[in-house]
Parts: sequence; structure tokens; C-alpha cells
Amino acid sequence: MSKHTPTEINLNRRTRLLTVSFDDGRSFDMTCEYLRVHSPSAEVQGHGPGQEVLQVGKEFVNIDAIEPVGNYAIKPGFDDGHNSGIFSWDTLYTLGINQQENWDRYMTRLKEAGHERKMDA
Repeated sequence: MSKHTPTEINLNRRTRLLTVSFDDGRSFDMTCEYLRVHSPSAEVQGHGPGQEVLQVGKEFVNIDAIEPVGNYAIKPGFDDGHNSGIFSWDTLYTLGINQQENWDRYMTRLKEAGHERKMDA
């Protein structure tokens, strides 16, 4: 059973922002890009430690659909075709709480790999 349960999940396609509010009063605004590059899918995370695949070119990705998975998760369908990540409530909460640290780590990995993010149009 999840420690945290969402009370509201809202997608703003125009701003590419998913807002998730939880039963403890916390609310997190997470970009579609952030969610896409941190997807819990094997395609992104690999099949074990050290097998993560750096996601590049996802600056303008959006979410086309959000499918509920039981009473414990959602499965977003991204407009780049990625739809295999199942985001449990605890995963969403952890991504929200650790957003700045995760983003900083992602930016460092991009730089070390020689990739540069495109600026928003």
C-alpha cells in the first residue's frame, strides 16, 4: 500500500506541466520532460543498477493521455511514443520531493555526455 495518495492530478498540455496534489497537503508541479526522462520504465531505467539510458531531446515532449493503473498508479502516454512507464503514487511523490536534486543530476549527465538542451520556443 502506498504511503502517499494523490487527491488530484491535473495536466496542463499548454504548459506541459503535471500537477499532483497529495493527501498530506503537498503538491508538485512536474514538467512532462522531467517525468519522461525519469520514467520508471525499463527503457529508461534499464534492467538493473548502472543500466540507465540517458534520455536526450525531450525538451518539448508532452503527455497525450493518462491511463489509471488500478488504484495505485498512472501510465502516461507521451507524444514521442513512450508509454511503458508506470508511475506509482510513491514514485510520483518521490519524484516530486526530489525534483531539484534529480533535475540537477540529469543536467550534469547531459553535459558530461556532450548534449545541450534546446531552449523553449
